[in-house]
Amino acid sequence: EISALKKIIPNLNGASSVSEALAAAEGAETVDSGYIATLKSALSIESQINDLTIERKELASQGNRDKHFNQGSLLLFIGIAFAIEGPLNTYARAGKLFPGPHLYAGAGLVVLWALAASMVPAMQKGSDTARTVHIGANLAGIGLFVWQISTGIPILLKVIEFTKWP
Repeated sequence: EISALKKIIPNLNGASSVSEALAAAEGAETVDSGYIATLKSALSIESQINDLTIERKELASQGNRDKHFNQGSLLLFIGIAFAIEGPLNTYARAGKLFPGPHLYAGAGLVVLWALAASMVPAMQKGSDTARTVHIGANLAGIGLFVWQISTGIPILLKVIEFTKWP
């Protein structure tokens, strides 16, 4: 939003702010009333930019981006570890894999996590498309995770049923 608002601000003729440019324009030898009117209308835009900048600094000081990155990295690590451990455990116990919705949803979930993680560098450069893909991949991942739960519970119950307990 800030970048779009900055594009609306008129040429300040070397001044660092709209207020400074307005004072210079009003004190000039030849007063350009059209330019002064444009600068006066830009004062509210400059105020919006300042408010958004203050809000951005407050949000940045909370460290939300770093917290989100750390939590996402942990989720990615744990999720992929379980996505590998699950089929390995099944193969070790049964001597084969059982292709089905649970396996496919798990594989799809790992692909979506990789896609979401791969968007981080582009998001850091300000790409809104990368942000949208990141959010979309994670929303789709939540759907697959719910599917994993619904298909995993019967599998878990079957494993418990056929396990020989000590």
